Amino acid sequence: MGTLPRVPFTLVQLTDTHIGAPWGEGADVGLAAAATAVTRTLGAPPDAVIVTGDVASTPTAAEYVTARAVLDALDAPVYVLPGNHDDRALMRDHFAFPAAEAGSLSYAVTLGPLRLVALDTTWPGHDGGQLDRARLDWLAATLAEDVATPTLLAVHHPPILTGIRAMDAIGIAAGERAELAAILEGHPQVQVIVAGHVHRAVVGALGTARVLTVPSTDGQLALDLESDTIAFVREPPAFAVHLVIDGQIVSHLQPVASEPAG
Repeated sequence: MGTLPRVPFTLVQLTDTHIGAPWGEGADVGLAAAATAVTRTLGAPPDAVIVTGDVASTPTAAEYVTARAVLDALDAPVYVLPGNHDDRALMRDHFAFPAAEAGSLSYAVTLGPLRLVALDTTWPGHDGGQLDRARLDWLAATLAEDVATPTLLAVHHPPILTGIRAMDAIGIAAGERAELAAILEGHPQVQVIVAGHVHRAVVGALGTARVLTVPSTDGQLALDLESDTIAFVREPPAFAVHLVIDGQIVSHLQPVASEPAG
């Protein structure tokens, strides 16, 4: 057994921050609490942060300014993806996108022992996701550039059915999920797909990759397998910590407690 680093590489995932949302007690408070919990949990800044969409809610420039201020306090490189509530142009104004595609906000970046591939699944004017031919071709070409580095694929809309009908109705179409799965079959370096959108933890698989959705830093979705409407419940916000250990991506879900235990 090899010698493990004392502290593995850490990629923190936050999602569905919904800054400016008219519901709840203040989405900015939830994001700030999650950021504080990240620092408390890790004891040091993470190596990087990915926010998997719905950064803003309305959206407005002021919402992105608020989000950026909280995220910058994590003292780590911050990468973002648009969600169905976001505005691509406003996001470009307030966040850096490394060599993002012109028509979408997809990009790839190597972070030490991890390759982060961010795939824009938004469909302007729709709550559902979209993986058109251009984005699928971009993904296939991007994955082919590096087949060795452990890869985490980040999206907003999860490419699986969750069983929650109201959310599956605004997910990604079956044919596009199948085309994505076919691409991933040829790229086993993609170990995990991480997403937001559904405001709760869901675990699944697509092709050879695990799929993990992460709860929101704002409000959580009720586990209701019968209703066609979306309902929220008072459950703790959460974030994920993705580690790279001996070439494997290991993911932890961490609820945000109001006070540290003990």
